[in-house]
Amino acid sequence: MFAGKLPAKKLFKNRKGIVGVEAAIVLIAFIIIAAALSYVVINMGFYTTQKTKETMEAGLEESTTALQLDGVVTAKTNDTSPHILYILVPVKLSSGKGAVDLGENSVVVSVYLPRATLMNIYKGAVSATSSNWNALITALNLANNNAKFAIYNGDGDTVLEANEKAFLVIRLNSTDTKYMLGEYETIKIEVRAAKGAALTVVRTAPGGLKEDSFIDLG
Repeated sequence: MFAGKLPAKKLFKNRKGIVGVEAAIVLIAFIIIAAALSYVVINMGFYTTQKTKETMEAGLEESTTALQLDGVVTAKTNDTSPHILYILVPVKLSSGKGAVDLGENSVVVSVYLPRATLMNIYKGAVSATSSNWNALITALNLANNNAKFAIYNGDGDTVLEANEKAFLVIRLNSTDTKYMLGEYETIKIEVRAAKGAALTVVRTAPGGLKEDSFIDLG
C-alpha cells in the first residue's frame, strides 16, 4: 500500500538540502549586490577625492601671484618741481608659475594716489635691450598717467618667461597736482595678470625730494 513512497525521515532530509541550496543562492546574490555597491561607492570616493584635489589646486593657483618683485622699487622726480613723476617696478615670474602674457589686453594696472585713482592705465609691453632706468624711460616714451612693461632679455614677444625679467614703468602727471606724488605721500600699485592673484606694491615717498633724481623706495 505504501510501496514507492519515501520514508518521512528521508523526505525531511531532502527538503533540508533544498533549503540549503536556496540559502546559498540568496547569500551569493547578496554578495554580488554588496560587491557592486562597494564598487560604486569606491569609485565615487575616488571621483570626489580627485575633484577636491582639483578644486584645492585651482584655489591655490588663484590665491598666489603670477608675478613677484625682483628688486628695489625706484622713483624718479620731475625736472622742474620736486614731486615723483616715474615709478619703476622690477618683476619676474613667481616660483613654479608658467609664462605670463603681458600684452595690453592681458594685464590691468591700477594706481591709487592720495588725491586720485588711475584705473587700468596699462598700454602693453615692449622688448628692452637695456635695464638702465633712463634708457627704459626714454624707450617707452610714456604719456601722462600711463604704464608699460619693458621685457629685458626677452625673445621679442610680450610673454614673460622664466629666464626673463620685466620692468613696469609708470608715468604720473607732470602738470595736474591731483595726479602727483609728493613728499611723505603713499602710492599703491596693483598689477593683475590673466591668472593668479594681483601683485600689490605700496610705497611712501620720502622727504627732501630733489629735482630730476632717482629715489630708492625699497
